Amino acid sequence: MQQLSDIFVLRWLVSAIRGCRDILHKAIELPRNIKQAFLLILDMAYVAGAMWAAVAVPWGHTNFQLGAVEWACGAATIIASAVIFLRLGLYRAVIRFMGQQAIWALITAASYSTLVLGATVFLTRADVPRSTPFIYWLLILLGIGGTRLVARGYYQAKLRSVSENVIIYGAGQSGRQLLNGLHHGEQFHPVAFVDDNPRLQRSVINGLHIARPEDIEQLVLQYDVTQVLLAIPSASPERRKEIINSLVGLPVHVRTVPTINELLAGEASISQIRDIDLDDLLGREPVPPHPELVERCITDKVVLVTGAGGSIGAELCRQIVASGPQELILFDNSEYALYRIERELRVTMKQLGLKVELIALLGSVQDQNRLESVYRTFEVHTVYHAAAYKHVPLVEYNIAEGVANNVFGTWYAAEAAHKAGVETFVLVSTDKAVRPTNIMGASKRLAEMVLQGLAQEDTRTRFCMVRFGNVLGSSGSVVPLFRQQIEDGGPLTVTHPEVSRYFMSIPEAAQLVLQAGAMGTGGDVFVLDMGEPVRIVDLARRMIRLSGHDMKHVIPVGGDIDIEFIGLRPGEKLHEELLLGTKVAGTGHPMIMRAEEECLPFGHIQRLLVTLRDHCDTLDCDGISSVLSSAVSGFGDHRVRYDYLWKRQGEMSVIGPVQVSNVKVLFPDIS
Repeated sequence: MQQLSDIFVLRWLVSAIRGCRDILHKAIELPRNIKQAFLLILDMAYVAGAMWAAVAVPWGHTNFQLGAVEWACGAATIIASAVIFLRLGLYRAVIRFMGQQAIWALITAASYSTLVLGATVFLTRADVPRSTPFIYWLLILLGIGGTRLVARGYYQAKLRSVSENVIIYGAGQSGRQLLNGLHHGEQFHPVAFVDDNPRLQRSVINGLHIARPEDIEQLVLQYDVTQVLLAIPSASPERRKEIINSLVGLPVHVRTVPTINELLAGEASISQIRDIDLDDLLGREPVPPHPELVERCITDKVVLVTGAGGSIGAELCRQIVASGPQELILFDNSEYALYRIERELRVTMKQLGLKVELIALLGSVQDQNRLESVYRTFEVHTVYHAAAYKHVPLVEYNIAEGVANNVFGTWYAAEAAHKAGVETFVLVSTDKAVRPTNIMGASKRLAEMVLQGLAQEDTRTRFCMVRFGNVLGSSGSVVPLFRQQIEDGGPLTVTHPEVSRYFMSIPEAAQLVLQAGAMGTGGDVFVLDMGEPVRIVDLARRMIRLSGHDMKHVIPVGGDIDIEFIGLRPGEKLHEELLLGTKVAGTGHPMIMRAEEECLPFGHIQRLLVTLRDHCDTLDCDGISSVLSSAVSGFGDHRVRYDYLWKRQGEMSVIGPVQVSNVKVLFPDIS
């Protein structure tokens, strides 16, 4: 009989707990204003119950009678407590995000309510025990604070069941700030810190143990961790690379918080979690810029950037604005790209309090009259010529237009600068101009040679060019492509197992372009130090593993993503070079070198351009390739195979002169 009674009581308790849980769950899902009213009524019920219990406990029984005075004291305390709780904002705080400030607000509210009770009891000489206010204070804290802590604990437990377990690498100030930010979110549940500092290891911060880096693999398996968040913004690039290398083999997605420079500049907050940048994989320490070089061609001058809406052009504009030009002219033939960079720059200038005259001009670099008119009208001092077609296969498919834009566009921009008396003209070039195997590279090398030839003439303009390799995140870059392919579940497409490229970040490249342009004396070819080349297949493997995936056989958190080799695309090389010869000299800047390379006489270049113009006019791709082969070193084996228009006209047997010239007459007096 006793066993049946115990079972009945146990079932009743379980049922009561489930009922309370269901009520709590429904209460949490209610609209905010209804929840606030519900909490206020519940708190006042606790206040009344706490006053009754505070009288009963000292007397040791509940068989007592309260008079009118005592009831009046209780009513006054309830009304005053409601006002106090509302004024202190107890119902504005979201319970699931309740922190230290909310807890102090609870203690303050309980203390004021106790003072009201004590004052009314003292003034009215109510017949209650003297210890009543003290017991009431303890009970009200347990009642009001306890309900909130229970609700908070229930909600957090619910979140843990659906959130991802993560490890925070770095237990310093940034790591602690990140932890607080994650506690207020619903996506991630931190389970441990990892830190290199032996003095922090084996201690506890905000309930999380700090482990050694050697224990991270065990923690990943123990807690089923899906992501490792790097909270080491002040670490050097070399140290970040070492840490990332140590995490490559783990079945976790490695992500990071912004760098210390971005945090100090106000460009990001510590809670902004993002994927690993390739900058972190390269691990190069950026060389601080030389302010005198940056300012020489920019500060208090009128600066124009062609291709201002492109990847390099836009970054040049961002850095130029920060260097205090008198005016910055954005020149681009893409309306949307021009609108986007102008809007971004205006927002940046407003945030930083910069006062720069910003002028956005639509136009093509193949329109020399418009360029010369712009140079003269605005009295331009410095031109950074970043406008070009840079995508190797696309230029192979569109040979005449690619050459017209890269060669003649550069010529028109430079000739207009010469006529208008521009002080400095800087061409943004590419490593693909060195012994090119494609039309894009050959056209950029011929553009360099046009400037070298023009620098031989009597001109006020200093012409120079800056040559570098791939930039990370630019349009057509492999890194955004790989990220998209990883999001789509793969495979990652790599052209060849041995293909390699030089890489540099867009901000670093733009910064060095600005500095190199100030060093030119006329016809200079500057080459940037790109570090060691990176094999593309190694880059793909790292990005797969750092995204929480693996290749073949092992299927961890993110599943299996493979790499597919698709063969070299039209015009692509296995390896890129930065120098034609071996003659290279330093410049005083550790990242910038001056190359001494061949240059044709200006008269010879003029005759080549006239012939090239004729071939462009007739869309004669073989003729274009022949001219480039005769002028550009290393471009002798190119064959036209991919140009869409050339192929289709060949099939239709309609190749011949066209009615509209693709480019304007450069030298009408030269036959």
